[in-house]
Amino acid sequence: MIHNTHKGLMGMKRTHASDAWRVAAFLALSGGFQDAYSFLARGHVFANAQTGNIVLFGTKVFALDIAGAIHYLLPVTAFMLGVLAAFFLRRRSVTLHWRQEVLIVEVVLLFVVGFIPSGFDFAANAIVSFTCAMQVQAFRKIHGNGYSSTMCIGNLRSFAEWGGRALSGGGRRAWLRAERYLGIIALFALGATLGSLAVPKLGIRAIWCSCVLLVVSFALMFEKRELEQESKTE
Repeated sequence: MIHNTHKGLMGMKRTHASDAWRVAAFLALSGGFQDAYSFLARGHVFANAQTGNIVLFGTKVFALDIAGAIHYLLPVTAFMLGVLAAFFLRRRSVTLHWRQEVLIVEVVLLFVVGFIPSGFDFAANAIVSFTCAMQVQAFRKIHGNGYSSTMCIGNLRSFAEWGGRALSGGGRRAWLRAERYLGIIALFALGATLGSLAVPKLGIRAIWCSCVLLVVSFALMFEKRELEQESKTE
């Protein structure tokens, strides 16, 4: 009996609650909301996904439009700085879990964004990109599987892959992973829908709704859990 109990415990891995589905769900809602907000309220820029900004930066450079190039370069630069900020915060965290500290910084900065006038959208988008990058760097796994809470391309790829494995006889594990990725994609889309409804009513202050979602994720991370360690064999 003792041997079986020990064996069961050996099959468990203690993880921080930031790896939990509920935390990822609210992060994905917030990520979709932020993208809709930056596009609808801040000059049609996708502050979370930088691919489009890099493409537009290149076209502006080719057209010798320096002001336009800088407009799209700022969020890209802010994104890189956000990754660095999260990296160093992890190394220096002493009080809360470093991922919770990342969320505190995000909430404070996004709250400030709600006060930035429309004439300074470039600054607002840079801050949103910065906080997005911190979130991307800090929250990269759900139940041990890689994912993103602020953009969908990686989640779409993973959903298609695990859906294919499930249809090819991959069993319950493959179906479960496919469902998780589909859930994150759906929640991101729901967050974008909520953003599109909030911006016309709240204007630039709609971003505060994203702050509320991040506060919920922060609170959920106080939960201590033991999650079954999933095999890393692919």
